[in-house]
Amino acid sequence: MKAVTIIPPLVQLNAPYPSGAYLTSFFKSEGLDAVWADLSIELFYQIFCREGLERLFEISGARALELADRAEKDGDDNTAFNLRRYIATKSNWIEWIDFITAVLSGGGAREKEHQFLYSPFAPRGQRMEDFLAGIVDSGREPSVDDVRFLCSYALADLADYITAAFDPNFSLIRYAEHLTVDERSFSELEKELDSPVLEHFYKPVLETHPVIVGLAPTISLICISIPFAGTFIPALYTARFLKQKYGDQVFICIGGGFVNTELRDAREPALGKYIDAISYDRGYGSYHELIKLATSTSLSLSGLIREFSQGENLGKLATQSLFKMRLFLKQGATPKILDPLWTSDELEKFEATVTPKIIPDYSDIDFTRYLRVCDDANSMHRLWTDGAWIKAYLAHGCYWHRCAFCDTNLDYVCGYKPVNTDALYDGLLQTAHEKNIWGVHFVDEAMPPAALKKFALKNARAGNPLYFWGNIRFEKAFTKDFAAFLSYCGLGGVSAGIEVATGTGLKYINKGTDISSIINACAAFKEAGILIHAYMIYGFWYDTPQTIIDSMETLRQFFAAGLLDSSFWHKFVLTRNSTVYTEWKEGRQPDLHPIEANGGAKEGALFATNNLHFKGEGNFDKFGVPLEAALNAWMHGQSLEKKVTKWFDFAVPSPTIPRDFVERQIQKYEKQNSERAQSLTPEKVFGLYWLGGTPVRAGKEYRWIYLMEEQTAAATTFKQIEQGLLQGLAPEATDAARAAALKKLEQDASLLPALKNFFGRGLVLLDF
Repeated sequence: MKAVTIIPPLVQLNAPYPSGAYLTSFFKSEGLDAVWADLSIELFYQIFCREGLERLFEISGARALELADRAEKDGDDNTAFNLRRYIATKSNWIEWIDFITAVLSGGGAREKEHQFLYSPFAPRGQRMEDFLAGIVDSGREPSVDDVRFLCSYALADLADYITAAFDPNFSLIRYAEHLTVDERSFSELEKELDSPVLEHFYKPVLETHPVIVGLAPTISLICISIPFAGTFIPALYTARFLKQKYGDQVFICIGGGFVNTELRDAREPALGKYIDAISYDRGYGSYHELIKLATSTSLSLSGLIREFSQGENLGKLATQSLFKMRLFLKQGATPKILDPLWTSDELEKFEATVTPKIIPDYSDIDFTRYLRVCDDANSMHRLWTDGAWIKAYLAHGCYWHRCAFCDTNLDYVCGYKPVNTDALYDGLLQTAHEKNIWGVHFVDEAMPPAALKKFALKNARAGNPLYFWGNIRFEKAFTKDFAAFLSYCGLGGVSAGIEVATGTGLKYINKGTDISSIINACAAFKEAGILIHAYMIYGFWYDTPQTIIDSMETLRQFFAAGLLDSSFWHKFVLTRNSTVYTEWKEGRQPDLHPIEANGGAKEGALFATNNLHFKGEGNFDKFGVPLEAALNAWMHGQSLEKKVTKWFDFAVPSPTIPRDFVERQIQKYEKQNSERAQSLTPEKVFGLYWLGGTPVRAGKEYRWIYLMEEQTAAATTFKQIEQGLLQGLAPEATDAARAAALKKLEQDASLLPALKNFFGRGLVLLDF
């Protein structure tokens, strides 16, 4: 019996999505033969290789020239020129494509990079030319150091061609496409199944991939993970292929982020043509019960799956609701749909026990195939894409889980369960050694500060081999001391939701933090050299032009003060599983007026139903383009002093936020830190850490470096504390050395006044 997890395209190019790693690890713990396959990267290489481009131009060439003629007749000479240029230079693209992908995956030949940059016979597209022109406009000449960027834009140019001339639904990365979340029926979605890219390029992947071919002749449990809306159609295509090829030999179950949010109530009978079940939330309880049911019915798991798949003589299985799993039982032309059992004390306890123990298993993944794409010079954007990250959770769910706009009724948010940090660190370090990948991207809703501290300390004691980053909450726990400690131990970047950059707005959305704490946290991270990305939202149910302008002005000040590296504006979307919708149903949100779905799809009932419209939601659509334009300038250090009202071509109110609001808060932050040494008491010595390295003697004083600045102290000061004490407080110190240092501090109260001389200059205090 084999359990196979499949990640369908198109998710990302620089790292595999982690659901396969977690499910594979879980299935192995249940005693099954488990493997997984990331088909995102496989589809990419099926297209973006010499043979792939030959096939692409062969299929699409005539169509491209036809579109060029049409564009020229319509007066669009630029489109006509570019389409014809692709066809005229197709041999150049075919010749260079393997070099392009090799450069982005860490290979290639440096000598060929010179040729790719300077040769007039290397391929060029509009994005590539715009990039090179931008370099010249900045006052310098392009160099081979720009080639990785140039290769990234080459892929984007090819993607533009594919979208224009071959498949309009294609994109290199599709996280949240509207394709499956707009008001559409399932029958409408089915029409997308035979898209050109899927039929001509993805089908060969399925026909030849070793994991797919290796399913025969076993009976297999197939788990298809659908993390984002844009992956639903490829997932459905995958399921159809497997059913057509293997029939009753496979039991196909879909799950993942898109399924958990959008398909929670999916009872579309036509789904039964493709799948046998839908698993919700983590899936551990569902699959554990499936295995347990096989034992209780005296069937092997393969036998039970065969019974479900064939749908004959099911007996009591036809009425056996499974925990968080909807079954589509094959009984005649129309499947019998068996709804999930949503609660189970036994299985919820099982999940609570097993979740902290699951360590992601990347043994099936070849990280050398993934691309490090450079599509923006912004340092935080580079962090996202320019690295093949090992993805993992420090905790499942969010420890706050009260934000009004979030899906707080769903397990991925409200089902908070921290993992075993020691076991996780050991497992990730082993993966790093095996795969030669030393970066970890934590995909938590919000990394818990206590778990983050513990992971960081483990990394320091191992010699800081791992570099890690992830999502947090901007809150009081992230002090200047804690940020410095995390940076010392390997944290390189954080992303977090500000959402609304005003005090009143934060209260409206129940963010659980305040604007002062957000500013303080950002200042602390930036002082520690940690990159910061902030998520912003506009168009809330309570919004007015004034609230949006005030939030925009505060965000401008964040960038002007150097507190953020990047940000993104999202338009608010109301969901059925959000706190605010629950409160509306309870009569506690009189300003919200949801518009219930009325089956507005062209054919049949709506398929994905989590997203809701509400009265007035379109009032702020016009703000989107100006907000994005301003933000793009700020992220690149431009127009930071320009008044926010000047970004709009329609009347908006002036901000009520003082233009020095953030600067004044930074001054308060600095004053608080200057007084922080006074908080050091004998009861808090357990939280002391030394980050100043090794002070060296220079005449009558000692000198050391902290946060890139030289620090000094009189030699007489060091006589009181001894360097051994400081080294014992370093994060990398052994348990024995740290215990000895803390014991000395407890025994000699006179050391505390001396230590205060080092506060903020290498000595930090973590209060938890």
